[in-house]
Amino acid sequence: MFQKEYDVIVVGAGHAGSEAAAAAANMGSKTLLITMNLQNIGQMSCNPAMGGIAKGQIVREIDAIGGYSGIISDKTAIQFKMLNKSKGPAMWSPRVQSDRMRFSETWRLMLEQTKNLDFYQEMVAGILVEGDRIVGVRTSLGLEVRAKSVVLTNGTFLNGLIHIGEKQFGGGRAGEQAATGITKDLVNLGFDSGRMKTGTPPRVDGRSLDFSKMVIQPGDENPEKFSYLDSTQPLKEQRACHMTYTSPTVHNLLKEGFDRSPMFNGAIKSIGPRYCPSIEDKINRFADKDRHQLFVEPEGWDTVEYYVNGFSTSLPEDVQAKALRQVEGFENVKFFRPGYAIEYDYFPPTQLKHTLETKLVSGLYFAGQINGTTGYEEAASQGLMAGINAHLKVHEKDPFTLTRSEAYIGVLIDDLITKGTEEPYRMFTSRAEYRTLLRQDNADFRLTPKSFKIGLAGEERMRKMEEKKTKSKAFIKFFKETSVSPELINPILESRESATIKQSDKMFKLFSRPNIVMDDMRKIEVVENFVTENKLDAEVLQQTEIQVKYAGYIEKEKNNADKLNRLEGIKIPANFDYSKLKSLSFEAREKLNNIKPATVSQASRISGVSPNDISVMLVYMGR
Repeated sequence: MFQKEYDVIVVGAGHAGSEAAAAAANMGSKTLLITMNLQNIGQMSCNPAMGGIAKGQIVREIDAIGGYSGIISDKTAIQFKMLNKSKGPAMWSPRVQSDRMRFSETWRLMLEQTKNLDFYQEMVAGILVEGDRIVGVRTSLGLEVRAKSVVLTNGTFLNGLIHIGEKQFGGGRAGEQAATGITKDLVNLGFDSGRMKTGTPPRVDGRSLDFSKMVIQPGDENPEKFSYLDSTQPLKEQRACHMTYTSPTVHNLLKEGFDRSPMFNGAIKSIGPRYCPSIEDKINRFADKDRHQLFVEPEGWDTVEYYVNGFSTSLPEDVQAKALRQVEGFENVKFFRPGYAIEYDYFPPTQLKHTLETKLVSGLYFAGQINGTTGYEEAASQGLMAGINAHLKVHEKDPFTLTRSEAYIGVLIDDLITKGTEEPYRMFTSRAEYRTLLRQDNADFRLTPKSFKIGLAGEERMRKMEEKKTKSKAFIKFFKETSVSPELINPILESRESATIKQSDKMFKLFSRPNIVMDDMRKIEVVENFVTENKLDAEVLQQTEIQVKYAGYIEKEKNNADKLNRLEGIKIPANFDYSKLKSLSFEAREKLNNIKPATVSQASRISGVSPNDISVMLVYMGR
């Protein structure tokens, strides 16, 4: 049934698996994507949205590298919002509401149009290992498919167990069976495994809701988009979301079911996501709050199905219904399906290298929730990196990794493999030390040249990025070299309650003032003429404004990053024996031997390794 041997086999076709398969195939590897149901490729298992705080930056990074998530998000968006616009640009985070059905369909169609990619529908029940390297997978029908590398992206399917109240049943997602066999094989090979939990809210019939009692949440007046390519366009029309609130009555009704809740009766033993708690967890942990926000999100352009964001729960279905009917606008709500929790196997990610290859088995890669993360965007970025590195390894090329100062993806992977995680990991801007450098607007500057070099980002991406960079530089130079007279600039400064000037001054200096924006500067004729003559688009204008207004912060952060990257350049041999360094603390020796950091910089981020331990290592490395 199959060709003799694939370069890369990807197991699972969620966000991680789909990106992994696309990356490996687009780079030229003969790739096979195996999934339990080909109808559910790129399925949005939980909320119908992409992006958000820090997650939007990740989607733009995926796009800059040449992944598909940004393009598919744009093509299937029903609403766009740039979050945190009231804060500095390091915090701006794009987010779209997506059409769930079209999102999955578009993923499948794009993958089907990808050269070098084959598909097969069946459960993978085990992996094939010879010595210390992967050689393929075994399916539930007993078929053995050979490959030079394998990427496991099993999501919530590994021994998945669904909870609704006191009811439990095996499954990887509502209506889909769990995957068995892989965990056993990996544990037998010496891998550590654990259990995690996530949950999802009820889906309801929009025809039964009274939206007049809710607060409307429209999209941006001038929506942007994710992809840097011209093949997608910003939305011309959008669907609104709505917001409502729980109440003490709702909370009391939910509490009545706590004795039947798997969260509180011991049925669920694993840890759920701290930053996306269930409604029962919220009212238990935040007992002082008498209400919580609920966002009512449409599942698509035409469907009447709605997602109740903020009401994730595993309480019995009768309790869910009784409580939700006390929410304003939900008095007559009809359920499409109840919320539920799901427990699944994961493998602590300290067992991985920066490439997401396992330390124990050569050619075996893990990506997504198998590594303890939560979220489509985190999964997709890992899949992209695993697919790239699986291809590079098979073709005996240098690995592709990103540092903490280069990308949120670099922060994510470094956090996972260096610190590990005991609860579902979610990305936030606060996790990145260099977030002023890692903005959503400059992901193409940071990552497209690197991806072009390894053969993933195409020439069109590179051309667009270079054109944007050239135009931005020229515009910044124009502001630095051009002076403006008091009579031209003072009326603008007065309108913004900014101090006026007595003699001509450089535009760059005046534009740098916090209350002066690009629209103000464009009121000056020579500025507007420059914009028109050079055909500067919105992306160039935004990039220029940020570079002018935050020049000092950006330069300072870049210097700090350069200092850290010097430690990144000090490599530690893979077989380094830390027991030689008697001056290291016992805890440091134990953790360094366990994690085996690739660089001194990575070693410095391991919990329990002190600055003194790093000094000892630097002295030794110097010798």
